[in-house]
Amino acid sequence: MAHISKILIANRGEIALRIMRSAKEMNIKTVAVFSEADRGALHVRYADEAICIGPAPSNQSYLKSDKIIEACKLTGAQAIHPGYGFLSENAAFAKEVAAAGLILIGPTPEAMEIMGNKLSAKAAALTYNIPMVPGTEEAITDINEAKERAVEVGFPILIKAAAGGGGKGMRIVEKVADFEEQMHLAVSEATSAFGDGSVFIERYVTSPRHIEIQVLGDTHGNIVHLFERECSIQRRHQKVVEEAPSSVLTEEIRQAMGKCAVDVARSVNYVGAGTVEFILDENLDFFFLEMNTRLQVEHPVTEMITGLDLVKEQIKIARGEVLSFKQEELKISGHAMELRVYAEDPLNNFLPDIGTLQTYRTPKGNGVRVDDGFEEGMEIPIYYDPMIAKLITYGSTREEAIERMIRAIDEYDITGIQTTLSFGKFVMQHEAFTSGKFDTHFVSKYFNADSLKKDNEEEALLAALTAVLLLKKEDKISLAQNNEVANNWRKNRKKYS
Repeated sequence: MAHISKILIANRGEIALRIMRSAKEMNIKTVAVFSEADRGALHVRYADEAICIGPAPSNQSYLKSDKIIEACKLTGAQAIHPGYGFLSENAAFAKEVAAAGLILIGPTPEAMEIMGNKLSAKAAALTYNIPMVPGTEEAITDINEAKERAVEVGFPILIKAAAGGGGKGMRIVEKVADFEEQMHLAVSEATSAFGDGSVFIERYVTSPRHIEIQVLGDTHGNIVHLFERECSIQRRHQKVVEEAPSSVLTEEIRQAMGKCAVDVARSVNYVGAGTVEFILDENLDFFFLEMNTRLQVEHPVTEMITGLDLVKEQIKIARGEVLSFKQEELKISGHAMELRVYAEDPLNNFLPDIGTLQTYRTPKGNGVRVDDGFEEGMEIPIYYDPMIAKLITYGSTREEAIERMIRAIDEYDITGIQTTLSFGKFVMQHEAFTSGKFDTHFVSKYFNADSLKKDNEEEALLAALTAVLLLKKEDKISLAQNNEVANNWRKNRKKYS
């Protein structure tokens, strides 16, 4: 069994802190790395040791694998936890870590390479007959051939970058006349974003839901799933609200998706924590999308409904331990919601906002969890992802989790920048969300700046009216108290005169 007494966290912000807290509970020392922009960051102060690895831009600091490995050697850390983003799914980095005699708390480089490309991931999944969206199983570069295949699949179709993610290199094509232009745009965007212009074609599912399954695999061949997360509330193809479990899955579908997720992981002998993503259509038929070979941003909702600490499980697996539970021992308990609190302006097409957190007070109370990396007075840097925090609520039912989220959003006090808190409240109160009848088009269908402005104006008006009523009430109380004092003075004067 591998000895791990010190871990370097090759990340920043809330995920670095979240990993460090679990490591501390396991009596494992932690090392923070930081850029010059993060010198005063909370994760730097929390760690047992901290090393500066370069200037603010991530390509000069957090993405410099040689500096991270050197920091390990300087501090004596035996293992690296990459968190998510940055180098977390970089197979070349995983190989460098192994070559340096260090442990990467994550999957093998081989698994990363296969699942890092949507086409090779599909090929691996097909060995277990996993359901796929109709489309091509190989990259296409010839426009005429691609157009022919698109006609065979049937419009509308989706052109997707093989190496991509986050909506980059993705184009919806409604009719054949638009295909050539959209194909060129997709290839160009994929080349620019990923250095790989390979694209493939899928039938476009018109009312999709995004459902993902959390998996864990140890080094002894045991793989389990930890149920699903619903991630359909998105902007720019990126998640904003997640929940577990999904409100639409039957137990039969849940078991079928879970088995498929385990089989996908087994197709690459997966080790560690990973997520298998599916698309669910309006008929509740599901299809494999991709596998993320890392810890997900939204992992807390899975922790809330299973009672497990996924970071601790990752560390145990990296040490070579056998999973301490079997599939049949895992149960869903309650319901959890997560809102990603971004420094973005929902009234301005969710554009990032930068500035100082003039006020920063987090919500408290039963069933509320905040994973963050900021405190009052700190600057939101322009160099990194604009996520400030993850606000998670838990309840015995979905309704209770939603109610707690609304209460927590109201308690969350942030000034100095715009955030997605108001958007989160809009989602939680919308009938399409509360009824569970929504898909990945929620934002385009229901949300616009005018609707949020109206809600904000109504809230402001209500707050103003409440304040006026309270002032009037206080004035009446003060007047009554003054009258009582005056009357008592008159009585006492007569008494003692």
